[in-house]
Amino acid sequence: MFKKLKLSPFILICIMGGLAIFSSTMSKNPALPLYAGVLGIPDATLGFVAAASTIVGILVSFPAAALSDYIGRRRLLLIAAFVFATAPFLYLLVNGVLSLVMVRIYHGLATAILGPIAMAAVADTFDKGRGERMAWYSSATMVGRFLAPLLGGALIMNNGTDFHWVYLVDGILGVLALTAALFIKFPAVSLKPAGETKRTKRDIGKEIVAVVTHRGILSTSLVEAVQYFAYGAIETFLPRFLKENTNFTSLQIGSLFTAQIIVAAFSKPVMGRLSDKYGRLPVIIGGLVMGGLVTLALGFTTNYIVLIVLIALFGLGLATVTASTSALVADLSKASNRGSAMGLLSTIMDIGQSAGPIVTGLIVGAFAYKPAFAVVGILMIAASLVYGIVMKNQMKPVKAT
Repeated sequence: MFKKLKLSPFILICIMGGLAIFSSTMSKNPALPLYAGVLGIPDATLGFVAAASTIVGILVSFPAAALSDYIGRRRLLLIAAFVFATAPFLYLLVNGVLSLVMVRIYHGLATAILGPIAMAAVADTFDKGRGERMAWYSSATMVGRFLAPLLGGALIMNNGTDFHWVYLVDGILGVLALTAALFIKFPAVSLKPAGETKRTKRDIGKEIVAVVTHRGILSTSLVEAVQYFAYGAIETFLPRFLKENTNFTSLQIGSLFTAQIIVAAFSKPVMGRLSDKYGRLPVIIGGLVMGGLVTLALGFTTNYIVLIVLIALFGLGLATVTASTSALVADLSKASNRGSAMGLLSTIMDIGQSAGPIVTGLIVGAFAYKPAFAVVGILMIAASLVYGIVMKNQMKPVKAT
C-alpha cells in the first residue's frame, strides 16, 4: 500500500508516528485509569502504574538515541514499531497490578525509542525551517493523540467495565504503524563530523559528554520535563477527579482530552514557524506561563464547557512549549551527536512525565485534587522565570571536547 503511493520518508515517518502514538495513547487515555479502577487499583498506586512506561524512557531513550548516531536511525525505529504492533494485545491478558505494570513497561520501550530518534531523523534532513518541520511531525503524532481519547472512550463497553475492544483496535493500529515503518528509507546523511574518517568509541564518548554537559541543552530538557510533569499529572488525575465529582460519561471525559490535543496538533506547526522566525525562548516561556495559569484553574470548576476551554488552552500551551524545545535542542547540537541530544531531551522529559503522576498522586492522597493542580501550576510558572534567566548566553551549538 505505502510502496504504491511512493510517499517520501518524511511523510512515512509522520504516518508511522501518528499511528503508533494513536495506538499507545488509546491504551492509557482514558482507558488506563478507568481500567485500573475496575482492577481495584487505588489512586496512590495508580500514579506508579501510569509512570511505568515513562520510567522505561528514562532508562532507554538516551542510550538508544546515542546508538542511532552510530548505527543509523532506521534499525531502531523498526524495533520500536514491532513493540507498538505487539504490546496492545498483551493488555487482554492482564489480571492484576503486576501484570499491568509489566505490559506498561514493554509498551514504554516503543515510545522510548521512537520519540528521540524520529525527531533526530527529521532534524537531520531539515536545516531551514527545522522548527516547523519538527512541529509537523509532532502534530502528526498528536492527530493520534486527539483521536485516541475519543475513540478509546467510545470503545469502553458495559458501562466502563469491558476494555477488550480498546486493546484490539490498539493492536490493529500498531500493526499498521509497523507496516509504514518497513517502507521508510531515509536519505543519506553523514553522522560523522567534517574531516573525520572513522569514529572511534572515544570520539563517540566525547560527543556524548559534550551533550550532557551543555547547559543550554540541559536547561531546555528540564523545562520540557516540567511541561510533561504537568501533562502527566492532568492526564492521569483529571479523569478520576471528574469521575468522582461529576456525572460525566467515559466518552465525555475522553472528549475533553480530544479538545486538548486537537488544539495542540493544529497550533503546533504555527508555533514552530513562529519560533523559526522570532526565536525559541519567548515561545517556550509564554507557553509555560499559559499552561501554569490553566492548571491552577482546573480544580475550581466542574462545568463541562469551562473545562473544554481550559483543556484546550492547556493544549495550546503544550504546543507552544514543545514546538520550540525539541527544535532548540536540535539547533544546539550537531548531526554527529543530535541523536544523543534528542535522547537526553527525551530522557529528562520522561523523568518529568513519570514524576508528574507519582507526585500528584501523593498530593491527592494527602490533601485533595485542588491543591495538587495548584502545585503543578505554580511549578510551571516558576520554571518559566528560572529558564529565562538561565538561558542567557546559552545559544551556541554544542562542541565535542
